[in-house]
Amino acid sequence: MKRILAKISLFFLTLVLFTSCNAVKRLEPGESLLTENDIFLNGERINENRIYNQLYQKPNSRLLGVPLQLHFYNLARPNIDSILSEKFLQNDQKRERLIILLSRKQLDSYIKSRITFNQWIKRTGEAPVIINQEDTQKSMNRLKSWYWNNGWFNVETDYEIIPLKKKENKARIEYYVETKTPYKVDSISTDIDSRVLDSIYKKHQNDAVIIPGTQYRTLDFNAERDRLTSLFRNNGVYNFDQEYITFDADTINTDFKVNTTIIIPNRQVPDEDSTYRVPFKVHEISKVNVFTDYKQSNRYEPVTDSAQLGNFTIYSFDEMEYKPEAIIDAVFIRPGRTFSDIARTRTYNRLNSLRNFKYPNIQYTQDPEDTTSTDLIANIFLTPQPKYSLGFDFDVSQSNIQKFGIGFGGSLLIRNIFGGAENLELSGRGSVGSSTDAAASKDDDRFFDISEIGADLQLIFPRIFLPFETERFIPKYMSPFTSLSLGVSTQNNIGLDKQNLSSILNYRWTPSRLLTNRLDLINLQYVRNLNTDNYFNVYQNSYSELNNIVQSANVVTNPAFLNNNGRLIIPRGAEGFIESVNSNDNATSGLTPGQRQNVINIRERKNRLTENNLILASNYTYLWNTKDNLYDEEFTRFRFKIEIAGNTLFAISELANFEENLSGNQEIWGVAFSQYVKPEFDFIKHWDLGSNNIFAFRAFTGIAIPYGNANSIPFTRSFFAGGPNDNRAWQAYDLGPGSSGGRNEFNEANMKLAFNLEYRYNLFGALNSAFFVDIGNIWNVLDIVEDEASTFTSFSDLKDIAVGSGIGLRYDFNFFVLRFDVGFKTYDPAKPTGDRWFKEYNFNHAVYNVGINYPF
Repeated sequence: MKRILAKISLFFLTLVLFTSCNAVKRLEPGESLLTENDIFLNGERINENRIYNQLYQKPNSRLLGVPLQLHFYNLARPNIDSILSEKFLQNDQKRERLIILLSRKQLDSYIKSRITFNQWIKRTGEAPVIINQEDTQKSMNRLKSWYWNNGWFNVETDYEIIPLKKKENKARIEYYVETKTPYKVDSISTDIDSRVLDSIYKKHQNDAVIIPGTQYRTLDFNAERDRLTSLFRNNGVYNFDQEYITFDADTINTDFKVNTTIIIPNRQVPDEDSTYRVPFKVHEISKVNVFTDYKQSNRYEPVTDSAQLGNFTIYSFDEMEYKPEAIIDAVFIRPGRTFSDIARTRTYNRLNSLRNFKYPNIQYTQDPEDTTSTDLIANIFLTPQPKYSLGFDFDVSQSNIQKFGIGFGGSLLIRNIFGGAENLELSGRGSVGSSTDAAASKDDDRFFDISEIGADLQLIFPRIFLPFETERFIPKYMSPFTSLSLGVSTQNNIGLDKQNLSSILNYRWTPSRLLTNRLDLINLQYVRNLNTDNYFNVYQNSYSELNNIVQSANVVTNPAFLNNNGRLIIPRGAEGFIESVNSNDNATSGLTPGQRQNVINIRERKNRLTENNLILASNYTYLWNTKDNLYDEEFTRFRFKIEIAGNTLFAISELANFEENLSGNQEIWGVAFSQYVKPEFDFIKHWDLGSNNIFAFRAFTGIAIPYGNANSIPFTRSFFAGGPNDNRAWQAYDLGPGSSGGRNEFNEANMKLAFNLEYRYNLFGALNSAFFVDIGNIWNVLDIVEDEASTFTSFSDLKDIAVGSGIGLRYDFNFFVLRFDVGFKTYDPAKPTGDRWFKEYNFNHAVYNVGINYPF
């Protein structure tokens, strides 16, 4: 901890030194550092980022008002080559001494390293933004252009450079904008030469982006151009592109109105050294040819196998390995239909999603048999991926279960296993580790004393696999898939040691680029605990609490439950004491009502965590995500999931008359099946503030309500709080439930609220930082838990929401982000009311999190 405090002190000392540096020390006489831009719109200062983003020059980025990147840049020597040459090379005697001492090669290497390091400082830092008239004029012109493109055609702009202090070589710039009266769209007419295009335009005229009465915006005209291009090309006009569309905007003597004419001439056709124009035509697809094993090496070879399916022809240079129906199902370009860009895009997307082919190539040619020159032949060239693919994984980890662990795994992917583009993936995984649980391994001196091994099988079909037709409500363009998976795993010396068997029948379809649907029709999980006698070795807090009760002055219990040190024997003594209290027999007496309730709570938790679980559930997930790609910094993501378990087994049990256990729950093969409903809502929003500044927000809420054959939720389906991707001021499983203070090693519950806010910014180079606030907690509700501190009974319990805040560093390696966050307990609900704010807000009680990529 002393070392950490020293590093933090060093960081702040460095920050102070940076703030004391002279930001303009690298400026030449007569140069001025830009410190601030101000834009005045019609006499009033504005703060809109979209307007300030138009400026060509912006002040150096700042953190807490300090231009850190500029100060870092100023650490570099401006004339490092001359300095090093003068210091080491121009003095002959000194140079010879250094060569004798180091050798010429080492001296050259040292000089080169100094130059390289100096260049790195410059690249990582930020050069001073120096005001010059040319760049300021560009900024003013950009402002004028922005307002002109938004309808203020008579806008006037000006600027003034205002020095702050002559000796500091600093200045600010004020930009002045007078918009005057804006122009609005009035009449819209057309001048379209082709009757085909004119007919299509009139049919879809109501979808126009340019609307009379609205203020002129150049972006609306660009959007209308894109709409018309897409409209024509998706209605068969193969030769059309957006360069044919122009707009004539008349603003002369119109009283600030824009009269617009959409002009589309006939198609231009080259003819040797000249060109001529012909009307556009609607084109139809006459044939579709698919080459399933096309490669550059065989492009001139003859095909040896083919199949005909309607007007589709499937070709293969070798023996055909794909069922024609499977290929045609992925092709949306249909003979007899008009040409459409949408059909081509959907074909690209579907073929890519099969994971059987490299990026497909679709080409159109005129059908030589057609005398009207309107028929097209679509040729689709597919290059297969290797039939077999191997993958390997290896990682090193640390958790609250193991102090050191090594994980490894491998997978085999077999493509097109049944000839219908189905994929089969076999994978295995394993890990070995060193346990943090001394009690569990006290008789074992091996370093690697815990292990886990598992295997998974997944079969994916490129269709909805159901006994009835689904094309009406899940058409093929939604890229439907069915996957059937089976997984087994076993753990040794990890907690209670578990065996896990799972099987999932899943359907997935994507109606649009933004929306994904997932339905687990069958989600079966069976968990068997192999070492329940180890419970009190794993959950030491419960064991310690029992011993504290036993050793109370007022408590008398059966000596057979205790060892020579007066502590409960594991497991026989601890379990005997609990059952004695529960049955209220004479073996134990003297407990207070609070102590008795604590023992009952421990018994309930032990029974729940040691019982075997049988879960047969169905769940549906709705995912809306506007993120375009990995680098999209402004997006919205919404996920809704609902899971319902046990209803099918409950219905069967009513008919089959299953046996009941002592708690009155029905069992299958000696295991009580779970029955619950579990909805979850997850919302994420990112705002791009410009200059690598991002504001991110997440909200999550979930609840799992047991009913029917269950009065609690299985551990594997419950919620936990804390950790590097949740509330970072608490470690994983340490927060809650409610105000109970995380009494157990693994605290979980069946209701969760979580809210996260994070402001991300760039420090310099690839190093980023963030301030964050994490809010949330877990509670028990409508289940068997009766502990008042852990349960949610009314909205007044929201006072037990925990608040954590902190700061983080993130280094961007391009392909992943390494993250380090420090979280401070800002509002701790485990503390007494009135004593919860900022009581442990220091580095001694901080939680340090290391993670990969951003938490949300």
